[in-house]
Amino acid sequence: MDVYLLILGDHLPDPRTGKSLSQPDRIRAMIDQAVVAEQAGFTGVAIGEHHFTRYIVSAPELLLATIAAHTSTLRLSTGVTLLAHRDPVRVAEELATLDVLSNGRAELIVARGVLTETDVAFGISPSDLRPRFHEYLRLLLKLLREENVSWHGTFRSPLSNVTTTPRPIQKPHPTLWVGSGSANSADFAAELGMPLMLPSTLRDPSIYVDVVANYRRQRPGRVALPSHLFVAENNAQERWRPYLEVYASFASPWRGDGKKVDVEELMAGAAICGTPTEVAERLNAQQKLLGLDAHLVLIDVGGLPRHEVLEAITLFGEKVIPLLTG
Repeated sequence: MDVYLLILGDHLPDPRTGKSLSQPDRIRAMIDQAVVAEQAGFTGVAIGEHHFTRYIVSAPELLLATIAAHTSTLRLSTGVTLLAHRDPVRVAEELATLDVLSNGRAELIVARGVLTETDVAFGISPSDLRPRFHEYLRLLLKLLREENVSWHGTFRSPLSNVTTTPRPIQKPHPTLWVGSGSANSADFAAELGMPLMLPSTLRDPSIYVDVVANYRRQRPGRVALPSHLFVAENNAQERWRPYLEVYASFASPWRGDGKKVDVEELMAGAAICGTPTEVAERLNAQQKLLGLDAHLVLIDVGGLPRHEVLEAITLFGEKVIPLLTG
């Protein structure tokens, strides 16, 4: 099973000390995590895109380009690209540029996003979000696969005989995942022949069983799941609980189910925490439940100190990855 390090980039104070990194130091810490993840044997890194919140990464492609210069094997993915809010021509150009810079290691996860405030700020009405996403994804695939593209749609000005440059190294194009846990989006991924990336919610992964089963009935495609995770040899839950609690309180309006988050329930379900053996057992159970081909692990949340994040990444690589099945 492939394992990616997922970085969403929340910028929250350490609940134990009340201190926060500066924004520049926070961004640099994410690059350091990716470098250590490659050394630890991770397949790739996925970096999220957010706007106008305390998630501070708004241009993940720039971080990925920097990571490309410091790594040689790590797959480089967004996690996710908010495609309905972007010009698909520019997305095709940026993805291909990253693919060239990294010698064929670029990937993309596209999704609609979860923040209504972002939709409003980008001038997108709720009724337009899904059709705009569908139209832009079809166009993005066409631009990556073909040269001399002519196209006419509803939400973007027409194109006449356009070839985006540079052309990607990977053929027919870098891997593109559809990120969603809804039945409609999974159906759309199956229709386009694209792999499915389930969302990094604070919900138990068992809620996606039917979505995945229906997707696989239509197409035997790859499926991946993100999980909030922390691993340590001793006192893992005690060490991680305050950071997960702060993060869950911050993120639950968008990533939860509208209910107050119970951290104990969260750590028994959606969030994975424990010794290397315990973490591997939980991940393998999720792999068996959903037939996963890849897992994204989100370690860096809630102001967790830099050294603890890096130690957990290293320990995960040394003692968890060798125990994973699938």
